[in-house]
Amino acid sequence: MEPIYVLIETGKKRTFASAVDWPGWSRSGRDEESALGALVDYGPRYARVLQRTKLEFQPPPDGSVFIVSERLQGNATTDFGAPGIIADAERGPIDRTEFERLSALLKACWGAFDSAVQGATGKELRKGPRGGGRDLEKILEHVKGADQGYMRSLAWKPQQAGKMNSEEELRQIREEILSALEAAVKGELPEQGPRGGKFWPPRYFVRRLAWHVLDHAWEIEDRLILE
Repeated sequence: MEPIYVLIETGKKRTFASAVDWPGWSRSGRDEESALGALVDYGPRYARVLQRTKLEFQPPPDGSVFIVSERLQGNATTDFGAPGIIADAERGPIDRTEFERLSALLKACWGAFDSAVQGATGKELRKGPRGGGRDLEKILEHVKGADQGYMRSLAWKPQQAGKMNSEEELRQIREEILSALEAAVKGELPEQGPRGGKFWPPRYFVRRLAWHVLDHAWEIEDRLILE
């Protein structure tokens, strides 16, 4: 197999391993070894997500094909449970072909999330050992809220939902995400805010959003109580 380049983001309590060229394929562990092991374990699940696309992806049988291209110092976001550091590899320009590829990946992740939600509708999700865990409706609202927040981190102001049902609102948010991504790729959005804060580069935006959507899609699948 061809090498798979991976970003390693290490915090005080948690480490993330993220495939550079495959947004959404990102898993965490206590350390680098366990994070890379989790990435291997989730390869087949990620491959099933990409069955919705024309992209060719073959999950590796083990971690021998991984090449760590960057090691990043994590922060509180890392330890909280999200890949929070922008890599050097994510700061370069994006051409039209790559934009179409990233858009296809996002759409595949959304499709996986929608399938998970549909499969769990009307069914019970397993609670955690202390009775915790969001129900399906709250997971859906959380993902929609995060998507809107991510757009703001790209310097895009989301539209107000208005009077629409949850499905229509989700469709509007996703259309806006693709519009925001295209504007960022074309250089139409600022890289820095009026007070000096830095907005996310498009590649990191896609990686973070795809990871979050798939993380909750897989959570729903794993917590679903089968009859």
